[in-house]
Amino acid sequence: MAARATLDSVALLASVSRQTVSNVINSPGIVSPSTAERVRQAIAELGYRPSRAARQLRTRRSMMLALRLEPDRGGINGSVLDRFLHAVVDGAQQASYRVVLYTAADDAEEVAAYDDLLAASDLDGFLLTSTHHGDPRTAWLAERQIPFSTFGRPWGAIEQQHSWVDVDGAAGSRAAASHLLEHGHRRIAFLGWPAGSGIGDDRRSGWRQALREAGLQVDPALDVRVADELAAGRDAATALLDLPDPPTALVCASDSLALGAVSVSRGRLAVTGYDDTPVARAVGLTSVSQPLVAAAEECLRQVLDVIASPHARLHTALLQPTLSVRSSTTDLIAFPHRPLTDTAPRRRL
Repeated sequence: MAARATLDSVALLASVSRQTVSNVINSPGIVSPSTAERVRQAIAELGYRPSRAARQLRTRRSMMLALRLEPDRGGINGSVLDRFLHAVVDGAQQASYRVVLYTAADDAEEVAAYDDLLAASDLDGFLLTSTHHGDPRTAWLAERQIPFSTFGRPWGAIEQQHSWVDVDGAAGSRAAASHLLEHGHRRIAFLGWPAGSGIGDDRRSGWRQALREAGLQVDPALDVRVADELAAGRDAATALLDLPDPPTALVCASDSLALGAVSVSRGRLAVTGYDDTPVARAVGLTSVSQPLVAAAEECLRQVLDVIASPHARLHTALLQPTLSVRSSTTDLIAFPHRPLTDTAPRRRL
């Protein structure tokens, strides 16, 4: 039987000191990214697992984080946060942390859950998802100086400074619209959510930016706002196709809306989605993909940094998505006689 990996054997393999290995595990923020990555590779190669009991005695921490399971909203986009959750749990285990999962129907229930969880367990911190305008959750945690990080920006709340990681939604929609413009489309509609959603408004702004850069004006009739449901996407696309001057392409704020639109487009609309869900890949829908594993790793790193150094500088990260190009846009070209730019299966934005 192979000898159990130790802190010393990891240090030897990574060519660093024993203290550096300890820092990567307990205070990753004080180690350079390249060194930390070398140490993590050595940990993975040797299968090293720190002693949970020893760490609790040494740090006086519970080694537990809390994360809410998102409510089922009936759409196909739930898999997005499922992937984020899986990556968080995997990363937490590598750092010898456990993730406590809980449910809450809305913000009020979630804040009440914080109170209950903190009373019942000595949690070290929280990971939050789905931030929005006027979010009371971040204010509650910040006022009590409880370590946390969010997957999502503090929309419109400049005074609520905290660590966060997000994906540049505007860049994703801009790339989708630019891709359609490259294929000769000029009447490009946007199918998104009602105004007031930070994420939805961000994605809409990217579509607008792409049109402006192409010298096109935004037609209000082509800016459609509906609930994030497949049926709503289907009905909205039907109405757009019935316009006297219908669009030839459609940028959607989600795969749910896009799949609804595809179901009635009858080959008259090139359609892009957002979130690159398994369904989108299965049906050939061009869609914007979020770097969810990278987002989870960064969110986890941020909260562990706050736990290790409560007064350390807060960190923010805006990650770039990618556009996965498939048949829903390549099989319908607005003006086939125009020369087309190269459309690689996957492009960095």
